[in-house]
Amino acid sequence: MSRSIRFRHGLLLVVIVVAAFLLLMPTRVKPVAWTPAPAPSLISGTYADNQRLKGVESVGAADIDGPEALLLESDTLITGLHDGRVIRTSLDGKVTKVLADTGGRPLGLVRHPNGLLVIADAVKGLLSLDAQGRLVALSTEANGLPFGFTDDVAIDKPGHYAYFSDASSRFGYGKDGEAIIEHGGDGRLLRYDFQTGKTSVLLDKLEFANGVTLGPDDAYVLVNETGAYRISRYWLSGPKAGTHDLFIDNLPGLPDNLAFNGHDRFWVALYAPRNALLDSTAAHPFIRKVIARAMTVLPKPVEKRAFVLGLDVEGRVIANLQDGSSGNYSPITTAREYGDWLYFGSLTAKNMVRLPLREALQ
Repeated sequence: MSRSIRFRHGLLLVVIVVAAFLLLMPTRVKPVAWTPAPAPSLISGTYADNQRLKGVESVGAADIDGPEALLLESDTLITGLHDGRVIRTSLDGKVTKVLADTGGRPLGLVRHPNGLLVIADAVKGLLSLDAQGRLVALSTEANGLPFGFTDDVAIDKPGHYAYFSDASSRFGYGKDGEAIIEHGGDGRLLRYDFQTGKTSVLLDKLEFANGVTLGPDDAYVLVNETGAYRISRYWLSGPKAGTHDLFIDNLPGLPDNLAFNGHDRFWVALYAPRNALLDSTAAHPFIRKVIARAMTVLPKPVEKRAFVLGLDVEGRVIANLQDGSSGNYSPITTAREYGDWLYFGSLTAKNMVRLPLREALQ
């Protein structure tokens, strides 16, 4: 047999094996057909490309793994890391202290009025940490359904309730890509009552419920739906109490975490811009199942772009911050305003950064 014939036979065998893998490999992903609105332009208009995040400066400890959560207290930053540790670091990064090790993945942090640090841990659920370093599991399930991916948490001013998200009851931490491809609506917005210890479901059927924050006067709570490119609002008081609507829809990227400055602004961290392949195959479950199989061996098709939006209390875009240049700080998964600075954290970066607020709002 000639060399060319052997090569063609070998190539044919490779094609057959790859095709069998993409078409037949078992997968948990069961894509649901949907039709997203056309993605907004990044060339012109509200979300036009820019490099306003190019000037960020490093802050806090360096060489840390995945400091997504951010909490600034007395000129120190508290964050959670990929290895399960919750640390406190001075702004110059010279002093770092380990506050706890959850044994999971701490993603959301908020301080309760009574001093407890409340943690949304993707693996362990909703936790609290006291001043003596004692960890307590506050909640791990609601309505009999265990949390699959506890993501973010906010607490009302009286300290009565914690509002938090279960991104996906089917896919755990590290499986966010599969959950978003499936688009199965298995995310939930939850409320924990500190007085009774009970957890209730405020909203279900959410498309990867991610960042959570309370609005002005705790009148409503917002939750990012990463897989649907939108922010949903659940009303807590007033004539709309108990109902929900959309705060903003058809975002130009995948919204991750969400924060309120306590007065007049929300900050939305976008993990990455929308993906044309993901959008174009949204209505074709078979193709998306093939993509899910391919993603088990290939890198996720995610553009490396720093992307953060500022919104006013009516859901209007008031700041568009980006940096798609080489070496940018991305993905930005948390943006929080403290004083004269806007601080950023990341699910995968090795440090935290910040930008003067005046530059963000110019």
